[in-house]
Amino acid sequence: MPESGVVLLCGASLVLPDRVVSGATLVLRGDRIEDIVHGPRAVGEGEARVDLPGHLIVPGFVDVHVHGMMGTDVQDGDGAVATVAGHLPRRGVTAFCPTTVACDPATLAAVLGEVARLRAEPPGARARVIGAHLESNFINPDYRGAQPLACLRRATESPVSGAGPDGAPGATPATRDGEAADAESFTGRDVLAVVDRHRADVGVFTLAPEIDGGLPLVRALVAAGTRVSIGHTGATFDQAQEAIAAGVRHATHLFNRMTGLSAREPGVVGAVLASEDVAAEIICDGRHVHPASVRAAFRAKGPGRVMAITDGTAGAGLPRGSRATLGGRPITVEDVARLDDGTMAGSVLTMDRAFAMLAGPCGADLVQAAAMCATTPARELGLVGLGIIAPGAVADLAVLDSRLAVVQTWIAGKPAWNGRSGTPGARGPS
Repeated sequence: MPESGVVLLCGASLVLPDRVVSGATLVLRGDRIEDIVHGPRAVGEGEARVDLPGHLIVPGFVDVHVHGMMGTDVQDGDGAVATVAGHLPRRGVTAFCPTTVACDPATLAAVLGEVARLRAEPPGARARVIGAHLESNFINPDYRGAQPLACLRRATESPVSGAGPDGAPGATPATRDGEAADAESFTGRDVLAVVDRHRADVGVFTLAPEIDGGLPLVRALVAAGTRVSIGHTGATFDQAQEAIAAGVRHATHLFNRMTGLSAREPGVVGAVLASEDVAAEIICDGRHVHPASVRAAFRAKGPGRVMAITDGTAGAGLPRGSRATLGGRPITVEDVARLDDGTMAGSVLTMDRAFAMLAGPCGADLVQAAAMCATTPARELGLVGLGIIAPGAVADLAVLDSRLAVVQTWIAGKPAWNGRSGTPGARGPS
């Protein structure tokens, strides 16, 4: 960093919340955006200048649904979340939710323990960890997709430590964080006990409200301050509406693994599109959801209620035909990630390509694309000062070239990844 702590990013077009400004100078001081100058600004003593003509600066991408990248799954063990966080800045991601599949309590506790440690540390050249997204054990088996059937449980036990829905003890004592548990030896209560102990590090909790005990679980989680998402669900329109009334404010990968929209049964998709209270994730890879459906969704809800996600797996960034894992199960990199039986198992998408898909085939303009990739998810997760280019905001930024490829990523006012030769800055993992 320069002696003054001031860096000038000069000559790029800036994607602001309401417009694109060309040829501007973005003034960074420390970890914040100090000013936006329309045109050139003289370089003061001790200040650094980075020339970026022909480039686009957008808010750093915020991905609320990431299982892994470059061969590492967040459930691979100690250090896995940090490894994934180190890969993400190359794709313009400055903050993310490490995302789990249904698993045993010990595995869940290990992920949440690492999430807690990383949240307490400065991000450095890693993407910020903003809380885990739990695609939980409490989903509909018929809509599980790649979720492991053996780990699914009924939602008939309270998430409040030690009590069932009527205050009675559960079937078994909760496992401690360090204890192993195989897929046959733990209960729903055991999973929820881990969530209780790590509640501050849970960003999103996905469940199916129609399963046995699902709606009481929604209410209990919401009362405890957890953000609840509807997903992997066979709920009817009426059941989805009841869940929204109970406090659901998030929808996990809209259109995928949920009841669809039809003329006489709107399903979960219809309930989410009709609700102003729910923000919807959409996988923007052109494979999971057709670009026209993405366009219809953000036009129906507005970019302020849609979050672009990758649902990226450990296969993201690897060549086609590569092998990786999702929650310990083998996957193969194709146009998406697939289990050995052919089941679609998340994506191989990265957020830079999601932005390009939105600003291309999906028909969004640059402001709308930036909102869905950064501003909306940051706001929904309560990340004050992130996901926006404005004076006083945190200087988390992605610099794109004319092809919308990431050439630099800045986190807290410092270069976290730099693909431009001859320009000072860190290079993260490739």
